[in-house]
Amino acid sequence: MISKKYQQILIALFIFFLPYFVTAAFAAQFKVIRVYDGDTLKAKSISKEITIRLVGIDAPETSKKKNQPGQPFSRKARGYLNDLVLNKMIDIRDYGTDLYRRVLGEVFVNGNNVNLQMVKAGLAEVYRGPPAKGFDVRPYERAESEARSAGRGMWSQGDRYVSPREWRKQQKNNN
Repeated sequence: MISKKYQQILIALFIFFLPYFVTAAFAAQFKVIRVYDGDTLKAKSISKEITIRLVGIDAPETSKKKNQPGQPFSRKARGYLNDLVLNKMIDIRDYGTDLYRRVLGEVFVNGNNVNLQMVKAGLAEVYRGPPAKGFDVRPYERAESEARSAGRGMWSQGDRYVSPREWRKQQKNNN
């Protein structure tokens, strides 16, 4: 039987090193091989492929129907993300997975936070659902406020702006 004090030490060590174990799953280098839209991409390492949903942001929706334009700024958001990450090596800060088994992650290229860059460019808003555990939404809220005030990207639409979340609801109701 392990003494109570020894158990406490082991628990403290486990808690201290837990972030290292969680991020170790994606410690390998990944290269982005596909950009699906303004907040989802596919990356590949030597041994696996993963789909990443950029945590904390929601980009304008692309159309699921052929020859439909999708939400305003959806193509610009996809193109901008494509320019930032396609065929580049990325680092991922992992926040678990979503319902579709995509990795919820903050993506970094050369130390630059890609998720945050999408919001600063006005090509994504802060995700309006519950935040991922351990995710700090505050820098994203500041970036969105600045982009909105400057009328960058999708914020240039003024009163015509519809959030991606609301747009998805409208599309679902129209089908």
